[in-house]
Amino acid sequence: MEKENKKINFSVAVITYNEEKNIRECIESFHDLADEVIVLDSFSTDKTLEIVKLYSKVRLYQHPFTGHIEQKNRAIELCNGEWILSLDADERVSPKLREEIQRILQNPNPNLNGYKIPRLTFHLGRFIRHGGWYPLKRYRLFKKGFGVWTGENPHDYIQIKGKGGVLNGDIIHYSFQDLSHQIDTINKFSSIVALTRYEKKIKFPILKSLYKPIVKFLECYIFKLGFLDGYAGFVIAVSSAFSTFLKFAKLYELNQNFIERPSNLRKDYGK
Repeated sequence: MEKENKKINFSVAVITYNEEKNIRECIESFHDLADEVIVLDSFSTDKTLEIVKLYSKVRLYQHPFTGHIEQKNRAIELCNGEWILSLDADERVSPKLREEIQRILQNPNPNLNGYKIPRLTFHLGRFIRHGGWYPLKRYRLFKKGFGVWTGENPHDYIQIKGKGGVLNGDIIHYSFQDLSHQIDTINKFSSIVALTRYEKKIKFPILKSLYKPIVKFLECYIFKLGFLDGYAGFVIAVSSAFSTFLKFAKLYELNQNFIERPSNLRKDYGK
């Protein structure tokens, strides 16, 4: 008689704040595969909570948002599953990725503690496949206790203990509603980076502030083939350069004591 494989409990962790436009599609992309869905919300004021409560596998928690890394680590700590997938609310599990995760859960490799997954972003009417945006493989699926979010807010990533593998299916990322949304995000994220560096006593580097934005544009548009994404690739390269510039400019603003903290950050951020 063949030995039956023990069922592996699988958790998906998602952090939310005012994600009523995204959270339904996010959860539905994996709900039937998961044993539990951990939603850690930072006190949404829209219909996010109303939507997530419609799903039977959701366990809802709330905690003030003190940083992307901190919040995502809180979410995975709440998971009971032996394996965890960590997602943002604007991400979806593609059908191919679902199949790969299902196979891993049915027949796990005992030598691997996590898997990198490529992320495919939709922006400006198309999926962006160049400019450094794809495949951008990062660890997202891992054994409980073997993965932790680290890096610099808000540019975080998961680090695992031991060996890992790579999957082929994509996480589909609907990061921006439109270009205006991207600009708002660049403004917010550059404030987070500047404040984080300021609190670490990092000084404003004047020379880097002059050449780094130019280098970033060339990296995205030329060296990482952003021009193959058409005009969208040009827009992304320019916006990446602008984002790089803003991080330095806002650090200068803080270092000169013109302000105590960027005005577009939530009051509870970093507290």
